[in-house]
Amino acid sequence: MKRREVITLLGAAAAWPLPAFAQQAAQVRRIGVLMNTAFDDPEGQVRVAALMQGLQESGWAVGRNLRVDLRWGAGDAQRLRAYADELVALGPDVLLASGLTTAAPLVQATRTVPIVFVSVTDPVGSTIVESLARPGGNVTGFSNFEFGISAKWIELLKELSPRLTRVGVLRDPVNPAVMGLLGSVQAVAPSLGIELRPIAVRDPPEIERAFDTFVQTSIGGVIVLTGGAALVHRGSIISLAAQHRLPAVYPFRYHIVDGGLISYGPNSVEQIRRAARYLDRILKGEKPADLPVQAPTKYELVINLKTARALGLNIPDSVLARADEVIE
Repeated sequence: MKRREVITLLGAAAAWPLPAFAQQAAQVRRIGVLMNTAFDDPEGQVRVAALMQGLQESGWAVGRNLRVDLRWGAGDAQRLRAYADELVALGPDVLLASGLTTAAPLVQATRTVPIVFVSVTDPVGSTIVESLARPGGNVTGFSNFEFGISAKWIELLKELSPRLTRVGVLRDPVNPAVMGLLGSVQAVAPSLGIELRPIAVRDPPEIERAFDTFVQTSIGGVIVLTGGAALVHRGSIISLAAQHRLPAVYPFRYHIVDGGLISYGPNSVEQIRRAARYLDRILKGEKPADLPVQAPTKYELVINLKTARALGLNIPDSVLARADEVIE
């Protein structure tokens, strides 16, 4: 979908439902959506467009039988809590949460309104659901990573830079599941002859200080763990990695579209499309407790060759052969 079409769609969303359909209010169902990006973030726009497309494919049309209330948290914890309370107060039939930073405040705000989440790592450990097979309560959704996947990130970095001995790791301290991902990296690092330097970052100033530390301690590469900071502040991370000529591995494709070097992870937009089907099933009477939490069906390897050339890196043929997408 083109950017102009996405913006047009979002502009229409701000006015839902249209007054002309007021007489049909009794038939209109209501969805509250809490996003962890800013409104003008292209990734957030694409996700909402994918959601609306998925709902339309299931027979839901805004202004005819559906109203969607959108709120954009932009990574601000206080704003996300306020928006969670606001969305619940609007009386939705179901809520959608994008990421743990949005799912957690929604779960705190209501134990009765159905909630579907996407892009949450370890939803059981984060106490969002009771189990993956039978979530229990009013919450279900789509997880994005098993802890073991982070071992692939350090292995990729070693393939790109075989002489690498020191690696910096950026982690979001707000997301407890990140410690599980970090643990998997730490378990593999010694066998690859790599020393790790994990640093917690929440905002651009902390990200800049982290890269200063990496340079001062002769870090030769970076792993960016998933989390709200890695999404909302990805521009700062990508820019600083380029400035200091550090190869970095990221969890999502959107990092690479924005200039990052390489990513290995699930398709975040596809998760939203799958979530639309869960929203449809709940609106038609099914209960979240009976819908199992689903894991990604595929992980994608994406490479930005322009960034590789800027870093003076030759991507090995063995890595290129495994790539799902190569951005020139």
